[in-house]
Amino acid sequence: IDFDFPEAKIILDKKGKPVDIRPYEANTATKIIEDFMLLANETVASEYFWQEIPFLYRVHDTPDPEKIQALAEFIRNFGYGLKGVQDEVHPKELQKLLSRVADSPEEALISRLTLRSMKQAKYTTECSGHFGLAAKYYCHFTSPIRRYPDLQIHRIIKDNLRGRLMREGRTEHYAEHYAEILDEVARQSSVCERRADEAERESDKLKKAEYMSYHLGEEFEGIISGVTGWGLYVELPNTVEGLVHVNTL
Repeated sequence: IDFDFPEAKIILDKKGKPVDIRPYEANTATKIIEDFMLLANETVASEYFWQEIPFLYRVHDTPDPEKIQALAEFIRNFGYGLKGVQDEVHPKELQKLLSRVADSPEEALISRLTLRSMKQAKYTTECSGHFGLAAKYYCHFTSPIRRYPDLQIHRIIKDNLRGRLMREGRTEHYAEHYAEILDEVARQSSVCERRADEAERESDKLKKAEYMSYHLGEEFEGIISGVTGWGLYVELPNTVEGLVHVNTL
């Protein structure tokens, strides 16, 4: 499922003051690299799953039917529909929806609601598949940002290539070591990933708030990106998002 949310490129001066914020544009080279990365990750995960070696997978569970049902009811207001809502929705169906709403006024809103209807990916020792990538086998063998799970997997591969995991049909003590530690490695990696993502979001928000403080009193056009009981969230073309509180409406 190819979400096309623009990442913020925050330009700072020598003192760390934000002087410009604009959407980060991914070029063709970036997309090719991402495709190679996904293929590498799937290939390695598949190889080690079938070797039945203790391993660390990246999994993404199927969304809750209630959330998909709520999404289907909402998008019906815009004339869109989803198949398989009563049973188990297929990733391709959500990708079709994103393709249909592309370049429409409601694209940002529906894309975000689609993302929020899905579960969070995590690390685990069980290979249960990756819904968002429609991949049966997936791991973080390589990634643009070096992660601890990548390093852990590289260690397992290295030990396997050196014959330390299996020998004449017997499990070596290295394999037993990985079997003992990987559940905790998966749990800790998932926790730290969420913490790092939150820290990244907070630092971005800090610089965005600082940048917009230089533009108080100006008017901007934006798209409503969320609706809550306390007001509307509006996103500007430069990726800055703010709250229009219900008391000010």
